[in-house]
Formats: sequence, structure tokens, C-alpha cells
Amino acid sequence: MKKVDRSARRAITASVAAVAAAASLAACGSSNNSAPAGGAGAALVVGITADPTQMVPWTSTSVQSQEVLSQIYTTLLSTDADGTPTAGIADMPQVSKDGKTYTFTLKQGLKFADGSTLDSADVKYTFGKIMDPASKASSASYFASVASIDAPDPQTVVVHMKQPDASFPAGLTQVNTGIVPSGATADTLATKPDGAGPYQFESRVPNESITLKRNDSYYAGKPGAAKLEFRIIPDEQSIVAALKTGSVQVAEFDNPVTAKTATSANVKSTPVNSLWYHVLQLRATSPVLSNVNARLAIQCAISRQDVVSSAALGAGTPTGPITSPQYRSDPNAQPCPNQDLAKAKAYLAKAGEPNGFTLNLMTSQGLYSSAVDEAQNIQAQLAKVGIKVNVQSLDSNTYVQKWLAGDFDAAIAANSGSADPNTMYARYFTSTGSFNKVAGYKSPILDKLFAQGIATTDVAQRATIYQQISAQLVDNAAWVWLYTPKKFLVANTAVKGLEARTDADLSMLWKASLS
Repeated sequence: MKKVDRSARRAITASVAAVAAAASLAACGSSNNSAPAGGAGAALVVGITADPTQMVPWTSTSVQSQEVLSQIYTTLLSTDADGTPTAGIADMPQVSKDGKTYTFTLKQGLKFADGSTLDSADVKYTFGKIMDPASKASSASYFASVASIDAPDPQTVVVHMKQPDASFPAGLTQVNTGIVPSGATADTLATKPDGAGPYQFESRVPNESITLKRNDSYYAGKPGAAKLEFRIIPDEQSIVAALKTGSVQVAEFDNPVTAKTATSANVKSTPVNSLWYHVLQLRATSPVLSNVNARLAIQCAISRQDVVSSAALGAGTPTGPITSPQYRSDPNAQPCPNQDLAKAKAYLAKAGEPNGFTLNLMTSQGLYSSAVDEAQNIQAQLAKVGIKVNVQSLDSNTYVQKWLAGDFDAAIAANSGSADPNTMYARYFTSTGSFNKVAGYKSPILDKLFAQGIATTDVAQRATIYQQISAQLVDNAAWVWLYTPKKFLVANTAVKGLEARTDADLSMLWKASLS
């Protein structure tokens, strides 16, 4: 395929627009063409490709929204640079011998951005909102094992479990469990987020920017920049131009060519590993995909390496379902580890579709750079076995809404990983999972295996169980897992204290400042 050539032509066209955009962006930002202005009142500007429209922490799903919310909200626990749970606004919990009681002690002096105290009542309220089915929380599955929550005093939170759940601490590190003030509602938070994070919401210009200001009461220390602006620039080449002029100081890319193009004497690119996975989501509940043999035909017709080499420009590694380091799936342990067109056609015959069928595939513009390229690559590959793919390229907000509603047959998606496989997948592939409608696949076997996976803390036992879960997913072609991407954190050299973390996670962005 000639995807690289087509991308190169697009880059040349985009660069023309980038020149004009750069001039405009430079006017809005620094007047210095290579380094931004520093100082106590300086704003650190982050370039992002889509408008973060989801401002309620427990329902946010887009990476751009979560990047913003991670600066506004705090979580009970945090993570180290590799994603392992560590102390957050609470110390690591004391766990009872039977694994059914978690006791958390909050740090002293915690305050929300408005100056009010954050205490155990706020934690209990937040977790109660997440557990309430009416909230439709994306993080509800993290609390599937929770029976009740007590707040016996302002500094103590006690969580009582229905059964042991080894994955529970990992869920408490996610921004979807960010603590909100007691009484806060989705309606109020949607327009004015209110958290105890390093920054507080200041203003929003739809489709242009979100500006945050320093929270001087932040428990972990004084944030480095007085203001933090997330500037929405849909075209990545325009972000590159803005990085070079100094009007944007930080961005992350998953396209190695774009990251390399952005580098200069004043802009550096740092590659980081990732737990994310790019995937072709197949909804088995859709009539066209209800036959497992039709899904297996799709799996066997796809060369994952071709997707990586062409659409991702080599910046990735073919993957199986689980990317967690301790439990990583063998990417070759599936019916067709490599493209096998003969086997794909045999599966089509078993499905009663020897001549193929038509598949509607949605993808996004703006959520991540390679989405449309991946859809077009898969479209060309599946055509080889007679599967006609109609690619529906949607704006990011429309895509997210259809995705959340499960209103699609197949979708190109990039989903976040986790150090714990249960946190990654129980919400998708268990019958009570908060995203099972999105996933479109469940089974009693998976329900049983997921329950077993959290019942022990023994890593070896859990690894065996998650290998079985991985096998169930690929043997039934629940989805087609494509690859784990390489990410690139790009920043102006005037930015100091920026941590290069797994997944290019920006939760520690508050430590960065402009020299």
C-alpha cells in the first residue's frame, strides 16, 4: 500500500495552512519566535487536537477531556511514572486480612479550589455518585465489588467490599474517580468544574481553548505555571508550527514523523512507552457481526503489522488484548496471528457469506492522528476477501456520542490501558460492565473469569486467569486488537520539570514551569 506517500502529500498541503495558522497562533502567544516568555505570571500552553467537551469526571472518556480534568481534580490514589498505584490525597490503604475492608487516611489540609475543605464526606459522596446507575458513570465498574462506604471521621474513609478485589486500588487512580464537593451535580460540573487539583477552571472558549489558573491551596505543592491553557488546534501540522514559534510549549503526538518535524534547537521530542491499544471494535450484538465466524474472518483478513507500518508509520507494536506489563497478552496467541486470507475466506463460508458482506465502520477526526488512516487501511485489507467497508469519518464529539451509545457496527478506537487488566476490561466485557453496550460482547465464561481474576492478589494466579480471558476475547474475535502505539512528548526547552511518563500521561503537568 502507498499510505506513506499519501500522508506525505497531506503533510505538504497541511504545511501551507500551518504557515498561516502559525502566524495567528504566534500573535496569540509569545512574541519570541523560538522561546516563550517565562516569569511568575506566564501561562503554559498545551496544544490539543479536539475540544474537551466532557467536563464531568465520572463520565469523561476522551483523552483530551481527561488531560484537562487531571489538572482540576485529585484522586484518592495516584500513580508512579509506570502507572503503579501510589499515595494520592490518601495514603495507600490498610487492607483487612480477608481483603474485604479498605481503610484510607486522607492527608491533612486538603482544600477545593474555592477554599472549602475536602474531607471524607466528599469522597463518600463522589463514590456514591459513581455507583449510582443514574449517573451512567464510565468508572462504575471500578466499584462493582463495593458493598458500602463509611466516613467515620473527616480524615477516614472505610470501603466495605462484597468480595476481595485486587484491582480496586488501580481504579482509584483514574481521573474518572476524581473527588468532587458534596452536593455537586453533573449539570453544575459540566459548565464549572470544581476540584482540588493543582489548577482551577477559569474560562472556556468553545473550539478554541480552556484556561486554568493555579490553585494555591494544592496539597502537593505550588504548581509551576500561574496559568495553564489547553489550546485546540485540530491540525497537527499547525501544532508543529506553533511549537516552533513558541506560542505552544507542550504537545503529545503518536505520529513519529510529526514528532520529528516538530523538533528543533528549541523543541525536544521524548519517546515514551504506552499501555494504550488501538483496536477495531466489533459489536457482536450488531446483526452483521452476530456470527462469530464473520468476526473471525475479519480478524484473519487483517495484517496488524501492515496497519502499524502504513497507518501508524511504524510507531507501534502488534498487540493482544492485555497491555499491562505483568499480565501482557502474547500477540501471537490468536486464531490468525498473521494475515491469512484463505482462512478468512473459509470463515466467511462458515458464516454463510462466501462472497463477503458490507460493514459500516466509524472513525474519528481529531481524537488521534492515525484514526482515519487506520480505517482506510483496514478497508483496503478487508476488500481482499470481499468485505466491503463503508468508512464513516466523524467529528470527535459526534464520534464520542455514538460510541457511548453503542450506535455503531464497528469502530476504530484508541483506548487507554492500565497496570491492572480488570480495570482495563471488566467495564467492557462483563455482563454488568458500564461499557458493555459499547463493547457488544459478553459471556458467562468471561463473567466467571473476571470474578476469579480479582479474588486473589497472587500475580502468578492472576496471570493464568488473564491469559484465559485474553484467549476468550481473541478466539471469539470480540474485537480485533491492532497495536500498542509509541507516543512522543514534545516540549519547548524553556519548559522545566515536565515528566515523561508512560502513555505521555500529563497528570504531573502541574510540576512544569517556564524558565
